[in-house]
Amino acid sequence: MIARPEKRQRLRLLYLLLLLCFQIPLSAQTPVKVIDKRPQHIFSYGEIWSLEDPEGKLSIGDVSAASFSTKFRPSTAYTPKAHNIGSWYWYKFKIRHNANTGKNWILEFFDQTIDDLQLFVLDGRTIRKSHHLGDSYRFDNRSYRHKNFTLDLQNERTEELTYYVRIKSSQSASVIIVLRNVKWFVQYALDEYLIFGLFYGMVIVFSLYNLMMFIAVRQRQYLYYVLYNLSIGFYEMTIDGIAFQYLWPASPAMNQYSYGFALYLTSVFALLFTQNFLYLRAKAPRFHKVLTGIIILRSCYFIASLFFPVLFNAKFVEIVPLVAAFSAGVYVLQQGYNPARFFVAGYSFLLAGFIIKILILLNVSWLPYGPLTHYSLSFCFVAEMILVSFAIGDNIRHLRKKKDRAQKRVIEQLQLNEKLTNTLNKELSSLVEQRTGEIVAQAEIIKSQNATLSDMNSRLVEQAEEISRMNVLLEKDNQELQINIEKVSRARVMSQDVGFEEFSKIYPDRETCFKYLADLKWEKGYECRRCGNTHYLSGQLPHSRRCSKCRYEESVIAHTIFQNSRIPINKAFYMLFLVYTTKGKISSHKLSEILSIRQSTCWSYGSKMKKLMESKRRLLKNAGDKGWSKLVFEDISE
Repeated sequence: MIARPEKRQRLRLLYLLLLLCFQIPLSAQTPVKVIDKRPQHIFSYGEIWSLEDPEGKLSIGDVSAASFSTKFRPSTAYTPKAHNIGSWYWYKFKIRHNANTGKNWILEFFDQTIDDLQLFVLDGRTIRKSHHLGDSYRFDNRSYRHKNFTLDLQNERTEELTYYVRIKSSQSASVIIVLRNVKWFVQYALDEYLIFGLFYGMVIVFSLYNLMMFIAVRQRQYLYYVLYNLSIGFYEMTIDGIAFQYLWPASPAMNQYSYGFALYLTSVFALLFTQNFLYLRAKAPRFHKVLTGIIILRSCYFIASLFFPVLFNAKFVEIVPLVAAFSAGVYVLQQGYNPARFFVAGYSFLLAGFIIKILILLNVSWLPYGPLTHYSLSFCFVAEMILVSFAIGDNIRHLRKKKDRAQKRVIEQLQLNEKLTNTLNKELSSLVEQRTGEIVAQAEIIKSQNATLSDMNSRLVEQAEEISRMNVLLEKDNQELQINIEKVSRARVMSQDVGFEEFSKIYPDRETCFKYLADLKWEKGYECRRCGNTHYLSGQLPHSRRCSKCRYEESVIAHTIFQNSRIPINKAFYMLFLVYTTKGKISSHKLSEILSIRQSTCWSYGSKMKKLMESKRRLLKNAGDKGWSKLVFEDISE
């Protein structure tokens, strides 16, 4: 019974010791020492403590107070991340200065995407110095003209100082803080810019090479690859800070959109190049449609990002076009298209680099951080450019082999054609000689026949001339006979009691009657009834005339007995003829029977015509066969 309380007491002591072990990292922050033997040091894990300020209201006075010391937490990842773009983040680290080092030291912040970075140096609660940096400020405000945010470190006394960093970024930012001496920084910066120069030089060289290929071959895949390489170079310049340093140092607002625009161009031109290089339209139509759909969706996403810039932060969406292009390459390679093997290998590197970047973004603890991981995507871009260039070269060799095979087949076919041509020529030569002999014999026969035919042709020509002369005379006689027949017919019509059918041969229709009336009405010339003008134009009605001066239009039946007539004009003509030839003795019933018109209508028009005959009795006395035409005009003076 006595041993149990002692055992419980020992367990309590062990529990308290474990709690103390876990409390030690929370109660004391490990300072980083300035040592000559260590020219650079990357802050990591417990060396950096962080605090999130969602509303952004905390000041340096607030966070440096003793009450806030317990709210800071040590970093559990090698590199802390500012994930929430709506919050401000405070970071705290300590440096134990050593005045005996005799060298200048600097602090460098690697991530160039940080919009606002404020650094405060505290000696206890006293702010010794503060700095403002970030890509939202002009580049020429920096103390060092370097792509990273770099500050001089005051190392004049041996002491321990606390540094507070306040960060705000429009995208997820990596808080990479490095302590370096100036000599190491200069050497590192020179090497880094040399590597950048080599990288961008490779981009330009590959672009110029493929541009020359496009000019020479005129295949769009080379142009798309040039634009793809330039887009990659532009994207690397934006994320490395090189573009801000050299392209728009006075326009920090460009930093919020440039990387999103570069990523959009990279994705679109990569997919266009994939479609054309792999010949997806012919080799994989479904993949061609899928890639076209992704291009459209990516374009819509880019347009939306212009209005909502926060969408630019979702860089993981680029995995969709990358995986689609890689899958298309694998599929076409499986179909037997050999140049796709370098394409697949290149995109494998690119996919690996993108996955590493995503793991870094997710702050995976087991991933070793360093220059290789930080620049992993750039290295993969270089490997992809080299391998895709091999793929393009392989494609050219593939096309050349196809061309050589085609030329070889053409040459073989030409040789075969030549042999066949020689054989045919020999056979044709013998046949031609044989046929030539036959033709010569036939030519003699034809020659004698031609002489006979020539004599017969001369006789036929003479006969044709004689027939032509006879035809001319017969044509002349026919015309005279036709005229005489017409005169005889008209005279017969005007002098005898003829039927409507025979009468209609002279006046068959409305056009003929109107023409006869126009000739009869204006046989002495035209004179306007209103102004007396003798010049006219054609009117709107058939054979009507319009005065060229007063524009008065007179129809052909105006002021005639046929004006306002409701019966066909040729029947009205025949009615007038019947009334005249019978001297007005024909009845309305007879007229109705002959003309198939109602008796009342015949009586009305017949009475009008008889009255006109009575009024023109003297004029009609010696008129003869043309007397009925005198009745056309109602005016007695006509």
